[in-house]
Amino acid sequence: MVNKVTLIGNLGKDPEIRNLESGAKVANFSVATNENYKDKNGEWQTITEWHNVVAWRSQADIVERNLKKGGMVYIEGKITTRKWQDKDGNDRYNTDIVAQYLRSLERKPSSDSAGYNNMPSADDEKSFPKFDAPALDTNSPSSAPKLEVKEDDLPF
Repeated sequence: MVNKVTLIGNLGKDPEIRNLESGAKVANFSVATNENYKDKNGEWQTITEWHNVVAWRSQADIVERNLKKGGMVYIEGKITTRKWQDKDGNDRYNTDIVAQYLRSLERKPSSDSAGYNNMPSADDEKSFPKFDAPALDTNSPSSAPKLEVKEDDLPF
């Protein structure tokens, strides 16, 4: 089973950062995502969804240092639902995205120019996984990898 969420959106307000008695840091913030479509009259419409996001410990540190209201962020995480009771004893539910990985998508000032540079730096490259793929002779059909799929291999 899979519980995975990927969001790219903008923060609706500055994150709320708290330090718990246990020493753990937690960040709460909301992220807006937009979906655009043409209605039956040919007019563009936008639907905005708001997502409550929770980031713990080192992810909360990243939120505190890098995210501000209006900033764009990339988030990978999972959906969780919390049940709680209001002051009248009624059951209430909150659905949150627990961030497992996040990254600011805001441009940062470049030290070597007056403008902005959104190109990856050498530090960014260290975080990307390295893959060693075998070299293929693209002119020879016999060098193409063979993919054999058996009916039992299908996930459904």
